[in-house]
Amino acid sequence: MSVTSPQPIGGPGTGTTGQAGDLGGAGPETAGYGELAMEAIGLRKNYRLKGSEILAAVKDVSFKLYRGAVVALVGESGSGKSTVAKLLAGQEAPSGGRITLHGMPVGVMSRRQFRRYKSEVQLVFQDPFSSLNPIHTVRYHLARPVRLHQHPVSKSALDAELVSLMEQVRLTPAEPFLAKYPHELSGGQRQRVSFARALAAHPSVLLADEPVSMLDVSIRLEMLTLLDDLRTRFQLALLYITHDIASARYFADEILVMYAGEIVERGPAEDVTQQPAHPYTQLLVASAPDPDNLGSVLRGGGQRAARNIDSLGRVTTGCPFHPRCPFAEDKCRSEDPPLMQLSQARGAACWRLDVAAPQLVGAAKVEPVNGI
Repeated sequence: MSVTSPQPIGGPGTGTTGQAGDLGGAGPETAGYGELAMEAIGLRKNYRLKGSEILAAVKDVSFKLYRGAVVALVGESGSGKSTVAKLLAGQEAPSGGRITLHGMPVGVMSRRQFRRYKSEVQLVFQDPFSSLNPIHTVRYHLARPVRLHQHPVSKSALDAELVSLMEQVRLTPAEPFLAKYPHELSGGQRQRVSFARALAAHPSVLLADEPVSMLDVSIRLEMLTLLDDLRTRFQLALLYITHDIASARYFADEILVMYAGEIVERGPAEDVTQQPAHPYTQLLVASAPDPDNLGSVLRGGGQRAARNIDSLGRVTTGCPFHPRCPFAEDKCRSEDPPLMQLSQARGAACWRLDVAAPQLVGAAKVEPVNGI
């Protein structure tokens, strides 16, 4: 029986990873979420190594962040996830591509412009202990961004704002916690302080870089629930960066799977985790310890890929995953696949989708490239 091949998406100049708008216009805004807050368009970041060697850490990455929606960027260590966060936060300058905030392009900024940008875009780091200065109290960590971004007119206004921030992250009563130093707090409490510090700027975009990976397993769900509550209450556009695809399924609206600097699969969180298309996504799902037996629909491709694991390498030609892929053929070693449209909101960059995910390819809705 013949199957219908999925359609490559993205025209000239749009890159191979595709944007949310490339997938038939589908995106979080169609599910009742708010306005577009931030967009990454063809982002690239290269680092110069020894001599003339170049490391392409981020390759042509595009996505959109909407108010009130969560986009999860999933991948193993070294895949480029944190570099994307640094580019969006303004901590690194992109080698190519564009970033827009509320529809306005983000370029080289003066100190005053950068401060205004940081009022809108905040980054929560992975390790709450190293991101908090051990010689300062919690009050200092929160008062400083409040003074920088909100300019309270009086001490009473500042104190009221600090108490409000502590209550928002459920550290109550506030005064005893405000007087503590980071080493006097538990890991979960330190991360709550990090959330409060980010909220002190009243941002519209929150970049959470592995916010629960350093915490005890027993409190990770509690922290994700808190983050979800803050996202809903303040209509934050949230980028959730993680290596744990099971937590992304629980927490995110859309999942972008990243490997070796590229987006290799994207789509609604439930669809990507229940019917992964790309062999790398299948590997992530098959290795996820999930009580709901996440990955039970897999045909075994992920398990086969897991047995062929090698260290994450940078492939200069072909599909970046081909050294680890159980389905790789000659074309995979010579040509980098574009993102192939599987449905209105699904895409995967793989030449062997007919073998890796035949149930998805057979049901793929093929549309003309010009109509996307």
